[in-house]
Amino acid sequence: MIELRNVTKYYQTKHERKYILDNVTFTIPSGVNVGILGRNGAGKSTLLRMLGGIDFPNSGYISSPNSFSWPMGLAGGFQGSMTGRQNVQFVSRIYGKSEYEIKSVIESVKAFSELGDYFDMPIKTYSSGMKSRLSFGMSLSFDFDYLIIDETLSVGDKNFQEKSKKALRKKIENCHILLVSHSMPVLKEMCDVGIVVHNGQLHYCDRIEDAIETYNQINR
Repeated sequence: MIELRNVTKYYQTKHERKYILDNVTFTIPSGVNVGILGRNGAGKSTLLRMLGGIDFPNSGYISSPNSFSWPMGLAGGFQGSMTGRQNVQFVSRIYGKSEYEIKSVIESVKAFSELGDYFDMPIKTYSSGMKSRLSFGMSLSFDFDYLIIDETLSVGDKNFQEKSKKALRKKIENCHILLVSHSMPVLKEMCDVGIVVHNGQLHYCDRIEDAIETYNQINR
């Protein structure tokens, strides 16, 4: 379960405040895979960052007994002057992996991400897609209650996308996901319930199909 209590999140522009969430009290139930929908700029990625603990509300609080991955599709969080290998090694040590485990994680992420020689080049030389592939591979190597995914399944060519979905299906046998995607087939395949972000509020649907319909109505 994830609880939001009187959560307000906004960004100050030159002339006004842009509200992502406006005094939202909301509970995301346990035991379900959640799809998050909304127009571009509605605040879906910001919501994911707050759920993952790398961004914070202006007021109110978010609490949960669960563990969360870093947002898998977002480019932030890497040290740009370090290589992909060094970033994986660094994160593995933060999460308490042994030296033997770190070697295994490095080889697994290198193989999955298909970065080739770029794996040993600085992150700042990567495209956004390459960073997403590295982030996705890293997340699969650690155990979390929730995987937080921001459009990662659309990265790479068709073969890589299919590989990613297959790996994710295997992973979510033992955890759950919070998934932002504009792909309705992916949402229907991966998610049980849906949340629509709109005008600073969260609208919950206990069927992902209903969330998609709500999203479509907003865009008509």
